[in-house]
Formats: sequence, structure tokens, C-alpha cells
Amino acid sequence: MWKSPCNKLHITGGSRRQFAACDCADGHSFTLNLADSAAAPSQNISDVRRTALQAVFGGSVDRRAVLRALGVPAALAVLETMMPLSALEAVAQEKRTPEKTELSIGFIAISCCTPLVIADNLGLFRENGLDVELVRTPGWGAVRERLQNEEYEGSHVLSTLPIAMSMGVRGTAFPTALALIQNTNGNSLTLALKHKDKRDPKNWKGMTFAVPFDMSMQDLLLRYYVAEQGINPTQDITIKSVPPPEMVANLKAGIIDGFLAPDNVAQMAVHTSVGFIHTLSRDLWNGHPCCGFGVSEDLVKNAPNTFLALTRAVAMASDHASKAENRKSAAAIIAKPKYVNAPVEAMEAVLTGSFDDGLGNHRNVPDRIDFHAFPYQSMAVWMMTQMKRWGEIPQDASYKQIAEKVFHAVDAQKLFKEAELPVPAAAYGKHDIMGKPFDANNPDGYLNSFTIRKT
Repeated sequence: MWKSPCNKLHITGGSRRQFAACDCADGHSFTLNLADSAAAPSQNISDVRRTALQAVFGGSVDRRAVLRALGVPAALAVLETMMPLSALEAVAQEKRTPEKTELSIGFIAISCCTPLVIADNLGLFRENGLDVELVRTPGWGAVRERLQNEEYEGSHVLSTLPIAMSMGVRGTAFPTALALIQNTNGNSLTLALKHKDKRDPKNWKGMTFAVPFDMSMQDLLLRYYVAEQGINPTQDITIKSVPPPEMVANLKAGIIDGFLAPDNVAQMAVHTSVGFIHTLSRDLWNGHPCCGFGVSEDLVKNAPNTFLALTRAVAMASDHASKAENRKSAAAIIAKPKYVNAPVEAMEAVLTGSFDDGLGNHRNVPDRIDFHAFPYQSMAVWMMTQMKRWGEIPQDASYKQIAEKVFHAVDAQKLFKEAELPVPAAAYGKHDIMGKPFDANNPDGYLNSFTIRKT
């Protein structure tokens, strides 16, 4: 830790990088990096000593008075006579050292990958002692396969995918953890321009729609939306899986009539005058989960420090990306060819929420996409009600048992507190989908309220 000449500190600023100034007439100023990082032993030492100062010298006001009077070095020297700080520091450092540092992490080239890309570009993986290679992956099937084959230690995943993988839905069971939600909102239901006078879903019978993958949030939300309009998604329309990069071409060729997909794809349909945005996914469920960050349960159990270091880096990147002042710079980064490979203006339209809808309207929706990372287990329960609704999982599947095994909300609560991010009080939140409240304590009652369903 750098010391001012007078050794008296006054600390202000955020949780990651704090600015300090001494109280002497010269007003020396400098920067303290207080981020909790396994990569920087001095930061872990600082945490131990800061905690000791707080425990011994009391509340924030008293502690500041002590530090002004004694200075940090003198205060710590007093503490050294009372407790083995050096030993505690060594234990803390050993506890937090990642067991595995060289990691391959997959991502899909859509706007939902923003936190992973930002974590890489801001050096947050390195700060947490990790050497991460981000690997662009062609599709969700490949993500599933590479996680199961242990080619990836972690990956950008559909938030539904760890549930399906853990339960063995459409494949061999492979216990998978969802560490964080990677983005909330961030999708649009887009139609071909020829349908601009066909906005009422009741007139969509016989139409074909694309989603990125079966049982994705896009699939579940599309089914929910049309069913609420009286359209049976298993009988009245066709829903097919199409890789997002191919959707605009399919729309232009008339192979599909519309899609529900990440906003960068929707904005490209508008940008190329192929389609228009019928509705944003946030208008169906504001704050809905979209993609997540997933790892194998083996990594969680056998390399817990690596798991926490990864999760911490992505959580801090999500916090950075959620701030309005960072959205344009984030758009410029993820638009690069090695990431999403899209026009910067299209990515800005997605991340800032200032966009044209393809019908001559300009809209401003700042939370068109957002990055609230906490993995509410109630979100997992909702997903399972819809997977049961359409016959994808057994009717006797245990909602909360699976949600609490797959969505690592307890780990996230501890990590958020440690990183000084807002910590939700409970792992089960309240959600409203198209005006209908969802109670995770009565999932079967919610499921049985739907008249349009497969089972």
C-alpha cells in the first residue's frame, strides 16, 4: 500500500478503486486498489487488515477518527501486538488461490456475451489470478457438448441449459451449475416487413418463427406470448431452432416469418430493412433472465477458488456493463470482429436502448438490455413450470430441489457481499409475466392455470 508523507488517510470512492487524500496542508492524493483479487496478494492482505481495524476500532466514524489520529501503519502496528495478522493474511491468500488458472471459456456471438467480453477487456480475469481464453462457439449444441467433454471450464449458456443438462433432458445428464445470470431482457420479437400490417397475433396461424434453441428463454417466452393471445404454439404455428447469425437471411428469404432472438439480431433486421421490431422481450417480462454463465458441478466442487474467481470477474463486469455511462464503450468493444462482428451503431442501439424499430419510430428504452447478474432460484422454478407445460420435463420433477441445486444463488449472495455489490435478501424473488404474478411457492397452481398446454 502506498503511503502519503503524513501517513493519514481519508478514503472516498467506489468499492474497486478508491481515491485517498491525506489531511495535511499539502493534500497528498493517491489511488488505493481495494479489489478482492486472488491475483494480488497485497489486496487480500489489505482485506484482512481492514477487517481487523473495523472489528477492533468499531464503527466507521470511530475508525476514521483513530486512523486520523494514529495513521494506518501505527494502527496496524498496535493490532500486530494483539493478533497474528501475518498468519491470517497467509491463510486468506492460500484459501483464495485458484486451483486452476488456465481456462477456456466459451461464448456465443450475440449481445448477451457482453459481461464475458468486458471481463476480458478490463483485465478482470487477470485481476482474479486467471488466464482465460474466450472461445467463440458456433451454437448452443456445441456449448453443451464442449462443457460435457470438459473442453470448456465454463461458458456463456442459455439460462435454461444448466437445468436441462443437469436433468438429462434430450441428452445424457451432466450436473451443471448456473453461477450468474449474464443478461436480463435483451431480446425482440421481430417480424418480416411484409407482416407490418399483421400485428395481431391472432392472425399468425400458419406462420413460422425461429428461436435460437429448443427450451431457450426465447422459446419459452414466444410460446407464452402467443398462448396468451389464444394461439397454440404446438398446433397453430411452427417454431424452429435457427442459429442467430442465420436468422436475418432466413427472414429475408421468406423461410421464416419472424423470430424471437437477441437484440443484436433484431437490430440487424431493422438495419438491413428486412424486418421490424414487433415487441421487446422486456415488455413481456421486465427483468427476465436470458443468458447465464455456466460451469460444471465438478469445477465447483474440485476447484472452488477457481469457480469463485471466475464468478467474481463476471459479476464485476456485469456491474460495469449495467451502468449507462459505460454502454457506448461496451458497444464498441463487443462489435469487434472477434466478438459479435456487427456495426457499432447497431450495438449502440442495443446497449443504450436508443433505437429505430423498423416502422419509422425511434424509441428510447434504457433497459432494453440489462445486466443484473443475480441468479434468482425463482427464475429457475418459472422455467421449469413452462418446460413441464410443453412436455419437456417430467410432471413430478421437483421444482425447488432442482432450482437450488443448479442456480447457485447462495454462492452469489456471498460473492456479491464480498465484492460490495447490491445483495438480494432472498434467492426467491417476485416476478410478473405479461401482467400475471408468479409465485414460486405455488408453481403447480400457476402451471394448472393455463388452458393452452401440451400436457
